[in-house]
Amino acid sequence: MLRWVLLGLVVLLGWLQYRLWFGIGNAGEVTALAAQVEDQRRENSGLEERNAALAAEVRDLKEGVAAVEERARSELGMIKPGEVFYRVVEDSQPRPLPPPVPAPEER
Repeated sequence: MLRWVLLGLVVLLGWLQYRLWFGIGNAGEVTALAAQVEDQRRENSGLEERNAALAAEVRDLKEGVAAVEERARSELGMIKPGEVFYRVVEDSQPRPLPPPVPAPEER
């Protein structure tokens, strides 16, 4: 009788180990899901920072005139009445340096 109980417990232990390592929701899946959760948390953290920055920008646009003015100037090219607009265009390629001037010879 004790032998059958022991055999049953060993079979039960084997079945539980099989399910732990190879069944649905096994240890490998749990590890992979934990890694996915950590990746998602990192991504969410970055997105929360971006959302906070966008919310601050929206709040600034609703409350302040300076932000609207800055955006109108930079994105739409608008100027105030009485202002003069100057556009400075830089060369796309730097000019080569002139050759050095030789030093005067001493006598």
